[in-house]
Amino acid sequence: MRWTRWTALIAALATLVVMTVTLSCATTPQKAAPTMSPEQKVERGQYLTTIMGCNDCHTPGTFYGAPDFDRKLSGSQLGWVGPWGTTYARNLTPDLETGIGSWSEDDIVKTIRTGTRADGSQVLPPMPWPMYTNLTDDDAYSIAAYLKSLPAVSHPVPIRQPPGTKAAKNDWVLPEPLAWDAPRTPPGGAATDTAAATH
Repeated sequence: MRWTRWTALIAALATLVVMTVTLSCATTPQKAAPTMSPEQKVERGQYLTTIMGCNDCHTPGTFYGAPDFDRKLSGSQLGWVGPWGTTYARNLTPDLETGIGSWSEDDIVKTIRTGTRADGSQVLPPMPWPMYTNLTDDDAYSIAAYLKSLPAVSHPVPIRQPPGTKAAKNDWVLPEPLAWDAPRTPPGGAATDTAAATH
């Protein structure tokens, strides 16, 4: 009978220890993930804009094999012609007149994630914003911080042209979508933007 009492006592003590550990874990405040410094956010944003291909469209000369990084992300004159009309890669530098200098970081993040600009207009192809809807807050705000850190470059991008407008000599014309690609393409390239909006 004596071993039964010892077994019961050991079991009770073990239960008490487990309960104490469980309660201490449950009541211990969780430490928040360390936040990035402003410098780390800018560095992360530079990395992300590089691997996400932002320079491909928004840095002059990239499609010709000679990106001009002195005017990094300042927009392009190369028009993209498709069912949506003709769009031009926008100036993403913080220039107040021709870029996104008046945008907040929240405006930039909203545009990246939803395809809706600060003024409420829609971002049009070829900007692949649907690929970026699930960016983490850290990543999205790092991109915004990086864009705000760029030197402002004054460069007015050409105005978006509506569907049916004749392509300019240097525009990149994409053919109408074939049957496989067409099911989700708006008929006639329905662009809900105003003609003054740009990509």
